[in-house]
Amino acid sequence: MAICIKSRTTTLLPQKPRGLSSFFAAIITEGLGTSFSRCSISTDQSVVSPKNCQDLFRAWGCNNQQTSHIFERVPSLHKAKLDKLQSKLKILHDLGFSSSDLVKIISCRPRFLRCKINHYLDERVQYLENLFGSKQTLQKAILRNPSILTYDLKTMIIPTVDLYKSMGINQEDLTLMLLSRPTILPRTSLNDEKLEYIRRTGTSKDSKMYKYVVTIMAISRLETIREKVANLEKFGFMEDEVFRLIGSSPLVLTLSVDKVQRNMTYVVGCMKQPAKVVLSHPFLIFNNLETVMKPRMIVAAKIDDMGLFPRIEGPKVFTALRMTERRFFKAFINCHPLETAKELMDCYLDAKHVKRLAEESKRSVHKGFPF
Repeated sequence: MAICIKSRTTTLLPQKPRGLSSFFAAIITEGLGTSFSRCSISTDQSVVSPKNCQDLFRAWGCNNQQTSHIFERVPSLHKAKLDKLQSKLKILHDLGFSSSDLVKIISCRPRFLRCKINHYLDERVQYLENLFGSKQTLQKAILRNPSILTYDLKTMIIPTVDLYKSMGINQEDLTLMLLSRPTILPRTSLNDEKLEYIRRTGTSKDSKMYKYVVTIMAISRLETIREKVANLEKFGFMEDEVFRLIGSSPLVLTLSVDKVQRNMTYVVGCMKQPAKVVLSHPFLIFNNLETVMKPRMIVAAKIDDMGLFPRIEGPKVFTALRMTERRFFKAFINCHPLETAKELMDCYLDAKHVKRLAEESKRSVHKGFPF
């Protein structure tokens, strides 16, 4: 019996309780991003020695709500290996991210913590920091597109950056584009046909629109560009006119075919304007048809029927459609006596709250990235 007890004692004594790495110990003792005090840490063994991923996220500073959100987005993290997950959290800590930033990253890219982000990481981070100009700007870029930490430096990041620089886009403009369109790096593709399209827009390299024209063309598929050009040609535009419109308003390529068709049909059919008016007033394609264009044109007709002044006619039509809602009220509704203004406001609100026909039953057709 004594021999048995002795053998059990000798097998138990060498075992030491699991502890946190120096990284997580530093986080806890310094109070970085955690609500646990030093006194509570010494008594809460589940935080000092994480037994699962939930304890690990707590040690990193995530509260219960944040932890629940992370596991809701990525249930497979329950089965993740603690050592690998800990090393990835350390990488994010070294880059300056907090627990709230982690939630944003997971919401944007649920599989981020399942990717291999530590391969050649230092070299990649150093290059990206030089590209974006500061660590703070790099953090913004990562929050917009966490996958940037997983892109291969030599086969994707450097070649894409060099391509845009060869097109005449300087580093400052390229940084702006990378922040506004985070997936430029993996989606960029330029060939002879796209280069010809860029040339036909007539946009010079000194133009403020040039960087938008090049980047949007580069990340768009050829089939998409052809389809959207052909869609505008149906309304009587020449192909060169369409490309000039793209040169002055590159974001036209980001609009769906359906939206352009509906807005153009309203401009031509209801507003009785020539289709080519959008060449000088491109906002007519971008405006929301249900909440901006229709309600204001209905109020314009109401003002005309009631014989009121000022009327919305001639060049004032385009001015009225570009105004903010508050300014529109001040210029054309609230300028009238109280009862008249109330009648016009009711007319405006009724028109604005009319839902698009069969909107709820409309099918969402996803043709893939980007536009």
